[in-house]
Amino acid sequence: MRSHNINKALNGLNGMITVPGDKSISHRAVLFASIAEGVTNITGFLPGEDCLSTINCMKQLGVNIEENGDKVIVEGKGVAGLYEPARILDVGNSGTTIRLLSGILASLPISSVLVGDDSIAKRPMSRVTGPLKMMNATIDGREHGQYTPLHIRGGNLTGIHYVSPIASAQVKSSILLAGLNAKGTTTVTEPYRSRDHTERMLKTFGVEVQVKNESVSVYGGQTLHGTTITVPGDISSAAFMLVAGAIVPNSEIVLKNVGVNPTRTGILDVLTEMGAKMTITEETQFGEEPVANIKVQTSALKGITIGGAIIPRLIDEIPAIAVLATQAEGVTIIKDAEELKVKETNRIDTMVNQLKALGADIEATEDGMKIVGPTPLKGGTTESYGDHRIGMAMVLCGLIAEESISVLNTDAIAVSYPNFFEDLNKLQNN
Repeated sequence: MRSHNINKALNGLNGMITVPGDKSISHRAVLFASIAEGVTNITGFLPGEDCLSTINCMKQLGVNIEENGDKVIVEGKGVAGLYEPARILDVGNSGTTIRLLSGILASLPISSVLVGDDSIAKRPMSRVTGPLKMMNATIDGREHGQYTPLHIRGGNLTGIHYVSPIASAQVKSSILLAGLNAKGTTTVTEPYRSRDHTERMLKTFGVEVQVKNESVSVYGGQTLHGTTITVPGDISSAAFMLVAGAIVPNSEIVLKNVGVNPTRTGILDVLTEMGAKMTITEETQFGEEPVANIKVQTSALKGITIGGAIIPRLIDEIPAIAVLATQAEGVTIIKDAEELKVKETNRIDTMVNQLKALGADIEATEDGMKIVGPTPLKGGTTESYGDHRIGMAMVLCGLIAEESISVLNTDAIAVSYPNFFEDLNKLQNN
């Protein structure tokens, strides 16, 4: 396992970079292209470990996929053309892969087994296996399908109206993907609207999708058609650079072609409310997805309360926001974020414990954290715990700490941002 020693960025961070392709959209592009009829050309694909797990699983299901860095060509087989896999499908560390692929497999009259790493083995799968069983799929696993390994034998599904107790794009997407090959209409209603990349991309592949308030519906029997997908920059990766630009003195950063889908821009709302100097320019569209350039400068920040409907729009960015809050004047409260407990790590406890060890005034709450700032951070040894977002958050601390911070197991960062350290070096050397 690699580690990095991070020193204070004495000259600030300056320059323009392009963050990697959006992880959520990259996953969906490969999955949807695989069950489409015809060829799909994908550019801007994120060749991180999670998205490569999706490619590997689809190859085992008989799909021809050609990879060349951030360019991927998928020869779609149509949903009925997928093969029964000869081996267990290993999703690695990817929750998106296992949950969305479960929806596809549940609609097919084949047998398959899904496993992942130790982190996946702890993550709750009943939130998707439950509704898929309601649609008539046969799914078993540890604790009756609550945990991996999952054994799925699908086919002959009937559409349902599922009222989800949580706002989760993975849950919604899994059910909608199953619904594409089910009898009748399938509807998912959420308490808040989660990220909508699935709805947008299905339209790009020629699927009719109905969206009304917090409900999304598809009817069964529709055909996806091969197309061209350009993946925008990942706003969750951009968030760490935006926070760095706001908290490191003498900084001005421009991030090019970042996806600014309104279901994902909670981080931009938080930065604005906390007083960050930020401008958005060059707004355009990549297919159904809005894209823009974002500039951020060193800012005087203030504490705020973050909770409610905004949480699904920034759930992956909360480790970055926690670091941001340590440098803001006053109290920042993050609430309604219980979902953080079942990510790659328990991100509430992991962030609180490590930031406290670095000198932050921070406490865990039942559904989030309370942070009082600004506080100087001191040096020390930190750990990603195999979680890419935690790893990047600890690196941010090193950029502003009084002494060097060592971050252990930085390999995890490659899951979503393979060039993270190269981009940071570029910004420090401009």
